[in-house]
Amino acid sequence: MTNSVNNLLEALGYDINLKPYNDEHIYSSGNKKWVSGILPSELLTRTLKEAVELLVTINESGEFYKTFPNNIETPNYGDRWGRSANYIEINNRAIAEMEGVRTKNGILSSIKLLPAIPPSAKSWANCVILSQIFPNIYGDGYNKGPFEENSIYGIRLNAGYSSNIIDFDIVEKIPPEEQFRAFNDLAHIHGLKTGFRTVISADQIKVAKPYENDVTFDWNNPEHQELFINEHVKLMKLGFEAVFIDSAKHIGGYDMGNYTGVGALPGYEQMQYILYEIRDRSGMTTISFAGEKSTGDFERYRNLGLTTGTAFVPPDNYDKVKCWSEKFKYEKDYAPGVEVSNDNDEGGRSYEDRLNRINSSLFAYEYPSDKLPSFMQMEDIFPLRYDTNTHHLMMTNPSYSTDGTPKSHWENLFTKDDGRSYNAKVGELFSYALNL
Repeated sequence: MTNSVNNLLEALGYDINLKPYNDEHIYSSGNKKWVSGILPSELLTRTLKEAVELLVTINESGEFYKTFPNNIETPNYGDRWGRSANYIEINNRAIAEMEGVRTKNGILSSIKLLPAIPPSAKSWANCVILSQIFPNIYGDGYNKGPFEENSIYGIRLNAGYSSNIIDFDIVEKIPPEEQFRAFNDLAHIHGLKTGFRTVISADQIKVAKPYENDVTFDWNNPEHQELFINEHVKLMKLGFEAVFIDSAKHIGGYDMGNYTGVGALPGYEQMQYILYEIRDRSGMTTISFAGEKSTGDFERYRNLGLTTGTAFVPPDNYDKVKCWSEKFKYEKDYAPGVEVSNDNDEGGRSYEDRLNRINSSLFAYEYPSDKLPSFMQMEDIFPLRYDTNTHHLMMTNPSYSTDGTPKSHWENLFTKDDGRSYNAKVGELFSYALNL
């Protein structure tokens, strides 16, 4: 089997021989290790090889590998792992390399950030969700002004993968698919599951055709449905195991009065078929499908094939979260999740409130096996600068660089000293939970 991590290192001009990486920020909880009390810029300005060496140094086995292993398995929490996982969405476009007007190499930045994501606990998994995989419709590969639309919610299928994310300077040496596989292998050695965000609103999807103009996606077109399925199956086969489905609440025309997407949605039975086919064609029984706001009518979403959904359990009330944990403790196929924040978060929440929500997510249950799933954004672990927020970075793609360099963007995207202190407090919460 191809060693994607070694291939990535060589494609970037590094040798594959690894040395232990000493980082003063390494935090231990039993045999679980990650870096905490750190600013993202301190990770993102490192080389890719340094990131790999750090991930191998802190891997859970305690064994240091002088070269990256050929076979890394996903953390094994059984087929139903997604039912109690913590989903942490990383906006891989926002942390990509902003060089002048170009945005690129978000997958490399995502790898560099992995050591600062707490690994999975004994009883449940942590899962990183990448915000962008497919090209966005307008301005892919470029950053724009902070108020110019460049939405991550509009995607192109049948067009490969985003120029914001893939390192296209090295694709002759390592193709996009293998770059994703390297990311997944490195996440797995760190004890994490992985997934990505997708959209299902028809007018937010374009289908690319050779030598023709893009056409708007149509759920009534069997070829388009087949394309949607196969694009997702390909990603599953690269090591992803979770899909976060935007606007999932409204599948089949449900509660359309509150629908804020653009365009038609798949029918209920149609989506049942699609989710079944993704699982079946990929040959993976472990896939977790998480739906935006797909809670309330629990049987509707469980029968649809979803694993969990957001925005039902009140995250600020520890006792109510614990109560819902008790109600669902025997339901192992599907459960509603606790939302620390979501992709529509417009900022303004205090650090104390975020920490309180994380506390509820990690500890509000009688037994660890009863834990509800939870949903967090990058900002819940690494606070963003004060004049932006999660949703703004989903809708636009500004560079915050003052000199046109990636380093300046990374330094200015996040808060400084208070962000470091907050990140350390998040690490303390996770440290208590990881050995439960």
